[in-house]
Amino acid sequence: MIYADHAATTKASAAAKAAMFACMDEYWGNPSSLYSVGQRATEVLQNARAAVAQCIGADAAKEIYFTAGGSEADNQAIRSAAYWGKRKGKMHIVSTTIEHHAVLHTLDRLKQEGYEITLIPVGADGIVKAEDVANAIRQDTALVTVMYANNEIGTIQPIAEIGKICREKGVVFHTDAVQAVGHVPVNVKEEYIDMLSLSGHKFHGPKGVGALYVRQGIPLLALVEGGAQERGKRAGTENLPAIVGMAAALKEACANMEKNSTYLKSLREHLITGLGEISHSALNGDAQKRLPGNVNFCFEGIEGESLLLLLDDKGIMASSGSACTSGSLDPSHVLLAIGRPHEVAHGSLRLSLGEENTMEEMDTIIEHTKEVVSYLRGISPVWKELQKGERNYVIQ
Repeated sequence: MIYADHAATTKASAAAKAAMFACMDEYWGNPSSLYSVGQRATEVLQNARAAVAQCIGADAAKEIYFTAGGSEADNQAIRSAAYWGKRKGKMHIVSTTIEHHAVLHTLDRLKQEGYEITLIPVGADGIVKAEDVANAIRQDTALVTVMYANNEIGTIQPIAEIGKICREKGVVFHTDAVQAVGHVPVNVKEEYIDMLSLSGHKFHGPKGVGALYVRQGIPLLALVEGGAQERGKRAGTENLPAIVGMAAALKEACANMEKNSTYLKSLREHLITGLGEISHSALNGDAQKRLPGNVNFCFEGIEGESLLLLLDDKGIMASSGSACTSGSLDPSHVLLAIGRPHEVAHGSLRLSLGEENTMEEMDTIIEHTKEVVSYLRGISPVWKELQKGERNYVIQ
């Protein structure tokens, strides 16, 4: 079996599991308790908070708030900026057309509440221009939210440029860095980031835990009421084993980032070269400004769902886009945003690699993908029309 869907989730690392089991055995107390067992748990909690802060270049551990994952962190960040902006008469938010649905759906809800949303288009390379963000900011802009790296096509955005623009204009800047943290260098101070979302299971931590970085001085709204946990911004007893596991996984990922990135890029480039040999195929997103392990292709004349099922039958686990929308029959909004027409966007394949993948596996993926694409085109009436010249190819 070849697992090539690390953007959807990753297997918990040995370091994460060891930290979690140790926590459950030795530090099982409630961190809110005043007696010794609780205080030992509090110390472990604060150590984890400090570790996460250090990995992303935050000034202080108190700038880290633990959540149940990236989607919650996105929601809390965006709703906080919207709420405090409204109190100042600012009800305009700027984002992009390729954001994760945790961001887009939150913005849709805010639009229903009277906020004005500007979604900036990206180019065919899947990258937003910093100057377009600058031009979209107005006097009543409360927030700019731009993802760090796209979850489908892997493109990395000019975060430092955008962050600097927002800081100079006095606008809060949030980035959904769920796909980036642990995989590429992230520094919230150097990149002028006010709020940042991350999720543990994207870098070999456990599921169901994430974090929100909030720069000191940026007000935060509590989504969950009921207790004083997370300095009153997220009620409920902390999921300490998961938090500790996430911190351990992130420390390990950051320590090995340079080595892992170099290795993954070699796998990525081999895969891109091999899949590029398939006629009427196209790589989605910029070839270089992308995550080390992301490869996303469109193959004209086929359906992505059939491609995935047949690859799975050959032992290859991949996806056609975001795991959060895998049940949808609609084509990827990201692929549509970069200019792929519906009929081509339906024939997409996302391969997201991890450091445990091998070059031999890349050869197997290339071989079987060529076989499956050829088979599907052979039974496709659309492909036959294309070959007969009854319709024009979109991908040359």
